[in-house]
Amino acid sequence: MKKNLLTKMGTLFISGALIASSLAGCGAKADSSDSASADTTIAEEETATTDAAEETSEATEDATEDTAKVYRTLDEIKESGTINIGVFSDKSPFGYVDENGEYAGYDVYFAEKIGEDLGVDINYVSTEAANRIEYLQTGKVDIILANFTVTEERAQEVDFALPYMNVALGVVSPSDKVVESLDDVTADDQIIVISGTTAETYLEKNYPDIKLQKYDAYAEAKTAFENGNGVAWANDNTEVIAFSLENEGYTVGIPSLGDADTIAPAVTKGNETLLTWLNDEIETIGNDNFFHKDYEATLLDTYGADYENTLVVEGGKAE
Repeated sequence: MKKNLLTKMGTLFISGALIASSLAGCGAKADSSDSASADTTIAEEETATTDAAEETSEATEDATEDTAKVYRTLDEIKESGTINIGVFSDKSPFGYVDENGEYAGYDVYFAEKIGEDLGVDINYVSTEAANRIEYLQTGKVDIILANFTVTEERAQEVDFALPYMNVALGVVSPSDKVVESLDDVTADDQIIVISGTTAETYLEKNYPDIKLQKYDAYAEAKTAFENGNGVAWANDNTEVIAFSLENEGYTVGIPSLGDADTIAPAVTKGNETLLTWLNDEIETIGNDNFFHKDYEATLLDTYGADYENTLVVEGGKAE
């Protein structure tokens, strides 16, 4: 009897142990399953987060590129049927509005050829020297054709095409008191310049002691000079020579100041398609002596034949 009781108790103990072990095993499997499920969920969330971040980054890059691209490509200009060209409206004989209200001048003659060969209409945008770069950087114009002298500083902000004219700085003054050297300018004297021109930059760098009287527009500077507000007017030599020839009582005492430079069209930085087309155009029309024809049509009456070969650059090849 006692033996049977012990046997039954042993059986019950073993059964209980087996049940406990089974339950523990089930618990372990459940915990393992829950852990694996959690790990999978975390991994999926991390992947989703990474994908979202990449999509956001790509979208940001695309938006940045769209914002940075303010210019119109060659194809976009052709598709629109119109090209926007910045020119002077008050700087005869290079860019001005004539008695009929039409744009005319050396730069405008070239602009008309560009529109003709592109097969588009031209929207002329009047510009001043100080905002030529701004108009390109903001997409207000596609091309600047406004007596734009090529300099290293400007080339950091815009892309210049091949040149079509030679230029240097010059100084014009009243004939009864001609300024033949900047060393003659006293501390009380002022020289008139136009803001944003190479004359302004050159004088500030090389003659910092000379007082400059600055004007935003060519017409304003011209009027100030005629009114005797300065002892001289420094500008591109082509412009001061033209002024002296068209107005009695003035002499170009310094016909060439600083280094010889060139004038060229400019486009927005990075607008490779339009720049390439412009360079090809300048080379192609140069084969037909286009810029000599331009000179003879727009500048000959002002400068005469003697200046033609000195000023004109044909086919983009400055000597």
